Amino acid sequence: MSAVLLDVRGVSKTYPHAVDGQRAVDSVSVSVGAGRTLGVVGESGSGKSTLARCVLRLTDIDAGEVLFDGQDVHALGRSQLRRLRRRMQVVFQDPHGSLNRRQKVGDIVAAPLAAHGVGDKASRAARARELVELVGLPQAFLARRPAELSGGQAQRVAIARALALSPELLVLDEAVSALDVSVQAQVLNLLKRLQGELGLAYLFISHDLSIVRYMCHDVAVMRRGQVVERATREELFSRPHHDYTQALMRAVPVAEPTRERERRERERRLAATTPPAAA
Repeated sequence: MSAVLLDVRGVSKTYPHAVDGQRAVDSVSVSVGAGRTLGVVGESGSGKSTLARCVLRLTDIDAGEVLFDGQDVHALGRSQLRRLRRRMQVVFQDPHGSLNRRQKVGDIVAAPLAAHGVGDKASRAARARELVELVGLPQAFLARRPAELSGGQAQRVAIARALALSPELLVLDEAVSALDVSVQAQVLNLLKRLQGELGLAYLFISHDLSIVRYMCHDVAVMRRGQVVERATREELFSRPHHDYTQALMRAVPVAEPTRERERRERERRLAATTPPAAA
């Protein structure tokens, strides 16, 4: 078992405009092991992105704790939180929206180093060169601006920027959902490679179960602000217990629908012929 890097304990968050006071996040507890990926999956409005914002302390919480390497993120002072932010970074859904259009790629990637006072201009430029190569872009891209990049290229730049301070945890909030399917695969494979090379932990927010199945070691299923099921990837996809999880899986498109229908029919017949368990 990996050591727990992120430990979310009973976190709740309600927004002032919530209908009937419904909590966006309601007593959620999840954890991410060092070097592992936790997928948080659910439909739009289930509370996934709010949970991510609570983890990063981009929004305050009403109750609970967010512990990163044993430190309570929401109890830290400004200077302590600033130091901690070097160890946990985020990649957002919209790559172009998260990049400064006026800056060149080299300046964008080096921006976290400058913000935290790391190195001088020359060393930051050298680090930016290393990072764009690490995410699979030629160094010539350092002189480009976001408007000159495709969606996949822009997201690679966002990932490079997130890695600038050598974090231990990346929060990936729907980080591939805005990309074409072929580009999604390239970025997902990049993230897997980076995790293997750098030992990163990921909090992977997604509405797409097929992507979660490919990327994640562990999965938490959210519905209406609550985690309704937690399991390893193998357990969840072989034996989903909650009705909502089963409904999500039935909604996933399959490459061979005829074979899938046959599989479901076999399961139905087996369930119909299996005697009830003894009380």
